Parts: sequence; C-alpha cells; structure tokens
Amino acid sequence: MSDDDLLIAHESRCELMLDVTRRTLATDPELRLCEGLRLIEATRAAMMRLAPDSLDALEMEIVPGLRSILMERFGLSELPPGPIN
Repeated sequence: MSDDDLLIAHESRCELMLDVTRRTLATDPELRLCEGLRLIEATRAAMMRLAPDSLDALEMEIVPGLRSILMERFGLSELPPGPIN
C-alpha cells in the first residue's frame, strides 16, 4: 500500500467516525444528553489520535458542530463546557 493509499484510508476512517457520531447525536431515540456529551468527547479524543494535524479544524469546526447537533436535539441554547464523567 502506498502512502497515498494509507492517507485515503485514514481520512475515510475519520469521515466514517464523524458521520456515525453525527447520525447518532441527531437520531438515536434512546440517547441521553450525558451520553451525547460523552460521545462527542470520545470522538474528539479519537480524532486527536488519528489526525493530530487536524487539531485546529477539530476544535474550531468539528466539535462545535457536534455540540450544535446535540443542542438542537435537546432544545438547548448552551451545553456544559467540559467533558462529562
């Protein structure tokens, strides 16, 4: 496998993880708010391991987007700032 093939596979894995997270946050009928917050934090941690070069995009776009999905889902105007235990 070439370096380009590995990069494409790596990016595909990240996109799949984000897609599953977004869908779960938006549509899982049994999802509780605390579980959604934990899922966002777990996704953030996994993305930081898989794509450390994307840290700026992760913190500025991806995590706020995931939090926005959760806020809309639960009708909230804001969420707790940090991770939930």
